[in-house]
Amino acid sequence: MLAPATASSLPNRAGIGLRSPHLSEVRRNRPPVPWFEVHSENYFVSGGPSLQALLDVRSDYPISLHGVGMSIGSSDPLNQEHLRKLEFLVDTIEPAAVSEHLCWSAIDGRWLNDLLPLSYTNEALNQVCSHVSQVQDTLRRPILVENVSSYLRFHSDEMYEWEFLAQVARRTGCQILLDINNIYVSARNHRFNENDFLAGIPVGTIGEIHLAGYEVVEEDGDELLIDTHSRPVYPEVWTLYQKALERFGAVPTLIEWDQDIPSLATLMEEAAKAQVYLDVVAIPELQRVAMRG
Repeated sequence: MLAPATASSLPNRAGIGLRSPHLSEVRRNRPPVPWFEVHSENYFVSGGPSLQALLDVRSDYPISLHGVGMSIGSSDPLNQEHLRKLEFLVDTIEPAAVSEHLCWSAIDGRWLNDLLPLSYTNEALNQVCSHVSQVQDTLRRPILVENVSSYLRFHSDEMYEWEFLAQVARRTGCQILLDINNIYVSARNHRFNENDFLAGIPVGTIGEIHLAGYEVVEEDGDELLIDTHSRPVYPEVWTLYQKALERFGAVPTLIEWDQDIPSLATLMEEAAKAQVYLDVVAIPELQRVAMRG
């Protein structure tokens, strides 16, 4: 089993997702952002201008690679070509962290453009752990796995999502990328207590946190929350984020915004809000370290 302490070397500060509209501005101005995250699949090339641009950013900033297409929860074998491309990218840019979604998006060789939730059974747990271990063995490093938002549940579930996630971390040595917005969205959609999710995740397993915005739609007379990454972080999600930091301590935190992408300045303002929460947690931690010293 790989040591989870090496899964992430990101600074315990608030970064932002680097998307193509802001790439030139970042390369030109080198804004004071502690770290950036990119989608791995956007750089699955062996060379050329896009990879060179990422290497240029990497020369000044820690980079987190966030995958959306590994489908580690599928009953299909892992796509070896996909895994080979990820390995090349990891070896090329030496990221501070590598993460994948705890979901599936392929079955019988057919790919779906979505991050689909798992049935939380022991059979699925064994399959996911096998896939996570295979990815880690190939990359020669632990990864982080992220909880996804969901809009349905399975009658076959044998455990809660947070129990499943904790077991994956325990059995494989990976760490958890805790998406606070996804917790809140799923909690509202399935009517469970979001605090139970936080309480079910072991302290020391969180290597990164995501924050994003959702949208609300009407479905059969009920409200349905959709994880769109198209809005500022909602007050309720900020509150849950504060509770997460109180439980897990200061954790590298990312502002995600993938649709209706605003200016880089707006993203940096959102990250600054997250940094305020991180600083509140970090100051007592530093004081305790100083007292022990």
